Amino acid sequence: MKKDYTHITVILDRTGSMESIRDDTIGGFNAFLKLQQAEKGTATLTLVQFDSQDPYEVIHRFRPIGDVPALTRETFVPRATTPLLDAIGRGINDLEASLGEIKKAALPSKVVFVVVTDGQENASREFRKDQIEKMVKEKTEKSDWQFVFLSADLAAIGDAMAVGIHADAVLLFEKSGKGSQRAWESLSVRTSDYRADRKQKMGFEKDDRKHPDDPGKKK
Repeated sequence: MKKDYTHITVILDRTGSMESIRDDTIGGFNAFLKLQQAEKGTATLTLVQFDSQDPYEVIHRFRPIGDVPALTRETFVPRATTPLLDAIGRGINDLEASLGEIKKAALPSKVVFVVVTDGQENASREFRKDQIEKMVKEKTEKSDWQFVFLSADLAAIGDAMAVGIHADAVLLFEKSGKGSQRAWESLSVRTSDYRADRKQKMGFEKDDRKHPDDPGKKK
C-alpha cells in the first residue's frame, strides 16, 4: 500500500428534500474539498449523487483531489426520493471493484466512505438493511474502511448505526444553513486528522455535536 495516500468516497443525497439546504450543501462540500486539497499527502475522491431517478450517478471516480471541481447549482440539483440503501450498497461494491484494479503497491493506505443525507431510506430496490450491515462489517473489520454518516434526520441516524456504522462516526446535524455548514466543517477537520495520523480512526468529538447556536461551539 502507498503511505500517505487516502481515498475518499462521498455518497451525496440529492433528493428533493435537500432543496432547502441546496446552497448550504454546495458550500459545505466545496469548503470540505478546498481543505482536503490543501492537505499534505496524496488523495483521490469519488463523488456519487443519488435519488430515485438515478440511484447511483458517479460524478467523479478516483479523481486526484486537486483536479476535482467545485459543486455548483448546475451540478447539484435536488429531485425525487431516497434509495439510501441502494446508494450505499452500490458504493461499497463499486469502491471494492475499483480498488481491485489497482496494484497492491499503489493502493491507498486509508479509505474513507462518507454518506451525507437529510432523510430516511424510502426507495431502494436492490439492497436490504441486513445486506448493508454485513457489507459494512466486512469492510470495517477486514479492510479497515472508515465509514462516516452525516444526516439531518434522527431516524436515519438510527438506521446508520443499525447497519454497523460506529456511533462515533455518525453525526446528526440541524437542517439549516448553520447546521449543514458545521457538519461539513466537522467532517473536514476529522478527515484531515485521520489523513495526518493525528487520529487513528474517523470519528466526531463532543464539540462537533453541539448545536450550531451553542455559545460553546467552535468558530
